[in-house]
Amino acid sequence: MSAMKSVEEDIELLARAIMVEARQEAEQLQAEAREKADAIRKRAQQEAESDRKEILARAKEDADRLRSQSSATSQLKARSMQLEQREKLLNEVFEKAREQLSSVKARSDYGEIAMMLAREALTHLKAGEAEVRADETTQKALKLDVLSRELNGKFTFGEKLEEGTGVVVNAAGGKLHYDNTLETRLDRLHGSLRSSVYKMLMGEKV
Repeated sequence: MSAMKSVEEDIELLARAIMVEARQEAEQLQAEAREKADAIRKRAQQEAESDRKEILARAKEDADRLRSQSSATSQLKARSMQLEQREKLLNEVFEKAREQLSSVKARSDYGEIAMMLAREALTHLKAGEAEVRADETTQKALKLDVLSRELNGKFTFGEKLEEGTGVVVNAAGGKLHYDNTLETRLDRLHGSLRSSVYKMLMGEKV
């Protein structure tokens, strides 16, 4: 009986030992699981923080870029307005100059100016024979016989100019043409004078 009891006790002790061991193993597994969970949570936090920093950095870059673009757009608009204003001023200056061209004919030295306009056009065409068209005032001021002797050519008057002040010369049956009216000369000068006129408008030295 005692032997049986001893066996039962041994079994009970063994069972307890197994239970304790199983409990310890379970606790260890739980501890390891907690550690793994903590590690995973910590890594997730680190990754989240890293993502947060990256997102913030990107947001800052985007904001800086947008501010830069906005600034550049504002500067571009300001520059565009400045150019428009400059263009407006330039056009006004040249328009006033154009309006005053006809008054040149009233100058006491207009005869010399008319001869210069015709001489320049004839010299440019380098033609032995040419037809000179001019407005009425210019035609009266021109001495084609003098220019014919001076340039060794044969120059005659054509139809009067209905528009413009100065001369238009045709040669070689109309194949050669040179417009030397004051209006056309102003147009030719427009490009080269733009910078100088703008500087004058801005109060700068030319």
